[in-house]
Amino acid sequence: MNFDHRKYSPFAPIAKRDRRWPDQVITQAPGWCAVDLRDGNQALIKPMGVSQKQRLFDLLVKLGFKEIEIGFPAASQPDFDFCRKLIDENRIPEDVTIQVLTQARPELIERTYEALEGAKRAVVHVYNSTSTVQREKVFRMDREGIKEIAINGARIVKAHADKRPDTAWTFQYSPESFTGTELDFAVEVIDAVNDIWRPDQGQPVVINLPATVEMATPNVFADQVEWICDHMKYRQHVRISVHTHNDRGCGVAAAELAVMAGADRVEGTLMGNGERTGNMDLVTMAMNLYSQGVDPRLDLSGMREITEVVEACTEISTHPRHPYAGELVFTAFSGSHQDAIRKCLSSYQEGDAWNIAYLPIDPRDLGRRYEEVVRINSQSGKGGVAYVLERDFGISLPRWLQIEFSKVVQNAAETEGGEVDSHTIHRLFHERYLHVQPDWALRTYDLHRDDAGVQAFVEFGTGEGVSRLSGTGHGAVEVVAAALEVRHGIQLAVEAYDEFALSEGTQANALACIRIQINGKPYSAAALAEDTTSATLQALLSAVGSCVGAHAPQTGVSSGVH
Repeated sequence: MNFDHRKYSPFAPIAKRDRRWPDQVITQAPGWCAVDLRDGNQALIKPMGVSQKQRLFDLLVKLGFKEIEIGFPAASQPDFDFCRKLIDENRIPEDVTIQVLTQARPELIERTYEALEGAKRAVVHVYNSTSTVQREKVFRMDREGIKEIAINGARIVKAHADKRPDTAWTFQYSPESFTGTELDFAVEVIDAVNDIWRPDQGQPVVINLPATVEMATPNVFADQVEWICDHMKYRQHVRISVHTHNDRGCGVAAAELAVMAGADRVEGTLMGNGERTGNMDLVTMAMNLYSQGVDPRLDLSGMREITEVVEACTEISTHPRHPYAGELVFTAFSGSHQDAIRKCLSSYQEGDAWNIAYLPIDPRDLGRRYEEVVRINSQSGKGGVAYVLERDFGISLPRWLQIEFSKVVQNAAETEGGEVDSHTIHRLFHERYLHVQPDWALRTYDLHRDDAGVQAFVEFGTGEGVSRLSGTGHGAVEVVAAALEVRHGIQLAVEAYDEFALSEGTQANALACIRIQINGKPYSAAALAEDTTSATLQALLSAVGSCVGAHAPQTGVSSGVH
């Protein structure tokens, strides 16, 4: 059997009895460092060119990122050229610090500083692998050999910086594959590096703890981060950063718990682009904070522009269900979801705390429209159909008609397959309920009330087929219904009718919906008119006409109830 779980060993948890992070709550955003132009770029089938990098860099600046890792200038000429372009053309804003990556090798560090010549401020990010598997199977070195690589790299980084005092330097060290490194050894290496850099004497330092490969559940990573914070030297003088990957699908969760465990800074990419299953998704984590009332210190309101730029630069499409950014993430097809959303939105007032069923944030905050929230397919119910008619056409339906019409829409969706747009829904409603046969079109009516009740005179039809009804009763509907019974020899009972005033700006001012029984069979119709009486009478005539058919009714005058 090829699928054999016995070849794998569980990741050993941390024996940490004093963990404090589970009781912490994130109340402010961490520092962000976007690594789209380096970690994200190296994961692309077709790496970005200089123009694409510039476009993405400009977007990151616009969104509010203050630290941006722009590349590995010692590893490729395009990365070197892009670094020089930003510096030589003065394209780095005053409040933005660029970051570059290098291995802890003398010639690469030297080339890195050449790329940074003349920068006002920069983070030099140096790393070497420290994990057990890397030591034993890749480098075939013991702990002392690995630590010496880190120490030598730290010395060279500092020496080159000392030669360029006009640049404000920050040093960053990553024990690569931190999650697979024994914690005591990780602290030993980190302390040895900091003994060279001396953050306690004023040198800005970032210690980055990368989950280069996500190997355990996020709570274990949080334990590792908290353990390092508790045992390392110089903790109060350095920023602790994390760089999580998504091999287990938990990159965002691991970063969030790491912040609870003491991390000050988070590295990631927009939309989570990165090697294998990707990097930590900056958009998702920042919006998670936003949804909890925490200022993410990033402006993600133009989500459509963000996705367009990222897709253009990476040539990777955004999944339609991608958190916050996907086309369908605020879309409800389910009938019960649509009904709940419609009811919550109907009572929501500007200034209220956001508390809408199935919508963790207001779609408008990301530049999305409510039109995108409720969409109709065969899984949709009455609430969604009613919401679309009300939202797009100002037509409010009574509950009984919502139920009836939703079946019409569902049948259309099942027949056609896929989504039914709002214009199709409106067309179906018009064809089924609003369409008026010429011979049943209301022309005039006259109503008078006296001691005998309501005297009604109604004229409908066209040309030579004009019909007239009259009578006296308790109300216009009763009078006209009784007259129609007499004329057509039917038994007519009104089950329900509802009148609605329409919003200002519409051609019609009233909508009437009616459901009748004719000889025990139900018929429904609706009508739009300038006043509620006209709408109600037309709806009644249309409902009867749908039973009697297109045959012209008898001309002349029929008496109603007296």
